[in-house]
Amino acid sequence: MTRMRAMTTEPDQLLRRGLASVSHTLAKVLPPILAFLALMAIWQVVSTAGIVPPDMLPAPSRILTSGYHERENLALHALPTLTATLAGFSLSVTVAFLTASILDFFAWLRRALLPLLIVTQTLPLIALAPLVVLWFGFGMLPKILLVAFVTYFPMVVGFLRGFDSAEPEAEWLLRSMGARRWTIFRKVRLPSAIPSFFSSLRISITYAVVGAIFAEYAGATYGLGVYMQSAKNVFRTDLVLAAVLVSTLLTLALYASVSLIERIFVPWLRIEQGGAR
Repeated sequence: MTRMRAMTTEPDQLLRRGLASVSHTLAKVLPPILAFLALMAIWQVVSTAGIVPPDMLPAPSRILTSGYHERENLALHALPTLTATLAGFSLSVTVAFLTASILDFFAWLRRALLPLLIVTQTLPLIALAPLVVLWFGFGMLPKILLVAFVTYFPMVVGFLRGFDSAEPEAEWLLRSMGARRWTIFRKVRLPSAIPSFFSSLRISITYAVVGAIFAEYAGATYGLGVYMQSAKNVFRTDLVLAAVLVSTLLTLALYASVSLIERIFVPWLRIEQGGAR
């Protein structure tokens, strides 16, 4: 009898857990979706009613229609932007990790270089982009470098914060056992940096597409920045906003990819965060 009760209650428990998970997901997803739909509805009414001139603020339906008709051109220009974003971001992650690791090993070098890295973030992107194009031409290289520049500093800071979050007790224990600095870094400080690493990735990836588009604005032959500038020159606000929509979708897709990589390679982090909440 006890076994039969356990067998009958187990599916009920699984069903309750499934329903609780679904309700939790809906509670997180529904509010932003409803807010977005309400905003789009207000925008549509304001534009179609003539409260704002349609040439200044086209209705969402017109933007979607224009974007659909221009889908081949948009795809042609989105591919170079995506390529520059991925290449620049990969370069930035690699250099940021190496920089943060070196600064973590040498405290005096960290004190000397970290203020200089902060100063580099005060350089206006709109002024830097033309210089990068002037120095390196109109090819892919200036876009890659600008994306790397935009995303580099947040990741360096994220790595350093992650290294600093290591538990001192674990480091002291390894030191007492005669472990070298590299062993402590590999077994304690590097694993401690994983949560901060992925947080930095999520933040930086949102800047990456913007950096690529800025470089294309300054000078390029293909890319969403070039497309926006061409549409702006012929007063096609609907096409400019269609390109903005494509860049937004690219950013969301890259952000989701980083989150998916985090779920696949560090699943325990999501469990710990869920338990903390």
